[in-house]
Amino acid sequence: MDMLADELPVDWTVLYEGGTAGDVKVGLYSKPNYWEGFDLIIHNECYANVSDETLLQQIAAAHKAGVPSMVFHCSLHAYRPATVDTWREVMGVMSHRHTAAHNIAVKVNDTASSITKGMPAEWSTPTDELYVIEKTWPTMTPLATAVSPEEGHAVYPVIWTNDYNGTRVFGTSLGHAETWNDPVFRAMTVRAFKWTIKKE
Repeated sequence: MDMLADELPVDWTVLYEGGTAGDVKVGLYSKPNYWEGFDLIIHNECYANVSDETLLQQIAAAHKAGVPSMVFHCSLHAYRPATVDTWREVMGVMSHRHTAAHNIAVKVNDTASSITKGMPAEWSTPTDELYVIEKTWPTMTPLATAVSPEEGHAVYPVIWTNDYNGTRVFGTSLGHAETWNDPVFRAMTVRAFKWTIKKE
């Protein structure tokens, strides 16, 4: 919050519910038109055991209504047991697991994007988790990728944008622990923030 507020004035509403529990249904999401009054919704949640389809539709409704979003790290594994792709379509990707934590070698694929502009062409993260991306949607544009250390050495997007019914969504599977203190990640996140709210 401090990092983004240094760039633009932000009036934050922060929801932190359930501690480390993975089965929490955030109360705000159950309220009709919960997104009214918000210019941006940042998802950095890890409710990995929630599969309520009605809740997922409510979450997605905000972004269908045009509220842009930033999605970080464990949010990819939130609502993991859901049998519908409602949440995954918002993000533009699907993941159910990650590799063992390691220093991820990130390669920028789209140097024209305002989000990756200024990033090193190749960058190594602090110890982070490479999320295994099992599926992507055609609306998703990968900006940076990484090679899996696992057998087969698959290449997965780690930074991307998604066009969700005309709404801007920024996504990254990075953001585990010390990565938030890395200057390259922080600068990229600031640029992503500005892109998401069309202030780039």
